[in-house]
Amino acid sequence: MCGASSHKHGAKHTHIEQRESSGKMVFCHFMVGIVSGRTSAADYDDDMIRAKSFGIDAFALNIGTDTFTDQQLGYAYQSAAKNGMKLFISFDFNWWKASQAMDVGAKIKQFGGQPAQLKVGPNGDQVFVSSFIGDGLDLAAVRSAAGMPLFIAPNSKASNAAAADAAFNWMAWPSNGANKAPTDAANVTVADGDEAYTKALGGKPYMAPASPWFFTHYGAEVSYSKNWVFPSDLLWYNRWNEILQLAPQYVEIITWNDYGESHYIGPLSSPHYDDGNSKWVNDMPHNGWLDMAKPFIAAYKAGSKSVNNHIDKDQIIYWYRPSLKSANCDSTDNTMKAVSNAGENFFQGRPNGADTLSDSVFVVALLTQPGKVTVSSGNNSKTFEAQAGANAWAVNMGVGKQTFSLTRGGKTVLKGTSSKDISADCICGMYNFNAYVGTLPAGSPDALPSDAFKGFQSGLAPGLCQPTPSLKKAADAGPEPTGDAGPEPTDDAGPEPTGLAPASKSSGSSTKPPVETSIVINPVDPSRPSSSNPATQSSTCSTSASTTKTTDPVIGGSKTITALSQLAPTNCLQKGQVWGGPPGSDPAARCDGP
Repeated sequence: MCGASSHKHGAKHTHIEQRESSGKMVFCHFMVGIVSGRTSAADYDDDMIRAKSFGIDAFALNIGTDTFTDQQLGYAYQSAAKNGMKLFISFDFNWWKASQAMDVGAKIKQFGGQPAQLKVGPNGDQVFVSSFIGDGLDLAAVRSAAGMPLFIAPNSKASNAAAADAAFNWMAWPSNGANKAPTDAANVTVADGDEAYTKALGGKPYMAPASPWFFTHYGAEVSYSKNWVFPSDLLWYNRWNEILQLAPQYVEIITWNDYGESHYIGPLSSPHYDDGNSKWVNDMPHNGWLDMAKPFIAAYKAGSKSVNNHIDKDQIIYWYRPSLKSANCDSTDNTMKAVSNAGENFFQGRPNGADTLSDSVFVVALLTQPGKVTVSSGNNSKTFEAQAGANAWAVNMGVGKQTFSLTRGGKTVLKGTSSKDISADCICGMYNFNAYVGTLPAGSPDALPSDAFKGFQSGLAPGLCQPTPSLKKAADAGPEPTGDAGPEPTDDAGPEPTGLAPASKSSGSSTKPPVETSIVINPVDPSRPSSSNPATQSSTCSTSASTTKTTDPVIGGSKTITALSQLAPTNCLQKGQVWGGPPGSDPAARCDGP
């Protein structure tokens, strides 16, 4: 769930001192059930090194009852010990039963003595253990079977939290209180959960959740069909500001590698099994979310109420969905087929809760000094006066290229174009509500490994997409220049690869586009509302001057066009352009008629 950079000696020492002095720790939920193909401890090294370098103290290893679990736990504990990382087991009670208290205790005993096991308490000897759900588990029986001091922090209901040493709240997203997106009649915020748990715990430690996103989209191709979103938008940024105000004993990030629910903050390259989620995960890196979290993690451990003093370099982190909500993918989407296991989690077509999401590009600027940040989404361009510290905005989506820049004193500091365009059409013929996350300076390319595409074609309409990564590194201006950065760099890779070709045209919905709103978030205001609705977070509406660019269409020459997104803003073929889209797709019209 977190990523790899070299860890300097001094930084490592500071991290350990900070953890021990404050007692506050950050964990990240790691799904063991999808890594059965790992063959040695070395397969975990990159995950351990990367997570630790960003300030994450331990992985919460989510385990079921699979036959490979013990082997993978052994590899993970060995790697963690080698790399100075800590681990603890999180029992997943989708698979374990509340009646298995003795078995749970035995599993803790089996691994609780490992050098990398996280231990807490006054004497540092209590083995930390957690769960996903698990109400009704006999904790006294677990302790007896383990035969060692335990610190149990389960994900039990708030009303049952008093029986444990601490409690973990899984609900990191606004909901309706019944595991779906909120409605006008039922809106339970993440802060509501914080309040319920802290009250029930009566002073015992609270493990607060933090998660950047939620989208899952399984159809008849699996036995657990499910299709919904929770509203996320600027949740990641807002939630970390809430955590700085709340200052809980522990924070657990959800998750490092749950690609199926799109809330991974670890790299795509982390080895894992594919159950079909590669359809919406391919070419959708999330590493930038971890970049954004790093100074917030440092601020949290230091007891700061603001992140501003923990920002030591200029960064822009941005994210957005790859398509407009108006795209109609019903004719080709993988959830449109009838399923035999339709239940409360399955919905056909556009994911349940889609209306709670905004058609926006979300931008966070972490700045060492004030500057001007310009966001260009298609033809829509906005410039903001940014303060030193943390800033956040939501800018209406525009179809086409996504470009970002930071200027200071008339000189360009950061500038670049994202590797992922926004389309009005259906990528791979499906409703993809996952987020693409990018950064300036641009990070290293991150792609799914070849064996993480095994379920890619399952459920997809034939011929629309190929199971292969296609992104190139986003163009950026590199390190801070001393003068004018010159012409804006581009990363034009030519015709869009077939692996990303839009497969069906949008519905042509008559819904009017939203009125342009650029939301500016004050990062240090402790009275800011809950993260449930980013649009309500605005402390001020931008009064900055805004400009609108017009992208010149490609005119003349001979160029094969394979995707409608290459034709923005005209959406028609110019002279010299020829249509070469996917077989069976509707050809684009010519600008000058038939």
